[in-house]
Amino acid sequence: MELTAHRYGKSRVRLMKVLRDGDVHTIKELTARLLLEGAFERSYTAADNTHVVATDTMKNTLYVLAHQHLGHENEPFARQVADHFLDRYPHISRVTVELDERVWTRLQLAGTPQPHPHSFVQAQLARPFTRLVATRDTADSDTANSDTAGSARAAATVHESGIRDLLILKSTASGFEGFHRDEFTTLPETSERILATALRATWLWTSEPTSYRTVHRAIVNALLGPFAETYSPSVQATLFEMATAALDACPDIGRITLTMPNLHCLPIDLTRFGRANRHELFVPTDEPHGDIEATVSR
Repeated sequence: MELTAHRYGKSRVRLMKVLRDGDVHTIKELTARLLLEGAFERSYTAADNTHVVATDTMKNTLYVLAHQHLGHENEPFARQVADHFLDRYPHISRVTVELDERVWTRLQLAGTPQPHPHSFVQAQLARPFTRLVATRDTADSDTANSDTAGSARAAATVHESGIRDLLILKSTASGFEGFHRDEFTTLPETSERILATALRATWLWTSEPTSYRTVHRAIVNALLGPFAETYSPSVQATLFEMATAALDACPDIGRITLTMPNLHCLPIDLTRFGRANRHELFVPTDEPHGDIEATVSR
């Protein structure tokens, strides 16, 4: 038998950091996943743990690096984590860092002009995330065989960011007509329906922006424009318009993948009660739902 692929790591490492600017605080809460690939074959095939970096060590390293380096933006921190493991351990060839954020915003109390400096409410708009895969430079192969780590900055890097669970809904200006019909089709055509989705967007960085947070906001705003302002003949057509708008607005990204589950809102039949339902009363459902996904590139 042959071991053909392997990786391991630590998942669901939760941490929270308070960023202080005088009396004004910012909360950063992350859930991290860290995966390592490299010369770990003998831990599987020969019960030799010599090169295994314990997952508990990985967790502790994340804590220390977060204490030292985590700031307002997640993407630079992901890079620092990947660089640390490639620099420290010459037998590691690839590092994957995934960071999911729970967003907290300062409370705005009634009658006060400014948000409270150190009391927070969980923001419900969306969940930001970033994912970085860093591979050791092949020029470091000699270093990787030595007893000292040296510098091993990543040569090949795939860095993505995005949002999950952005709940958006339009109560009109949406329909679905002209689709294929056969003996199993019961869905009626309509030019008037509710369109609701829990949007997931993932974009690929092709250059480093001056401010990741500014670009994040610009991408989300660009996505929401076509959703709100144009008639939707299908989720597919709206998805493509949204993705195109994001690429047009943000030159620092090279492609974007959108996943848009169609969370159906079904009209309730009130005719048995002698009433007409003129697109006013619905049953919102999330199971089963349509699943529409596409990637749009430059």
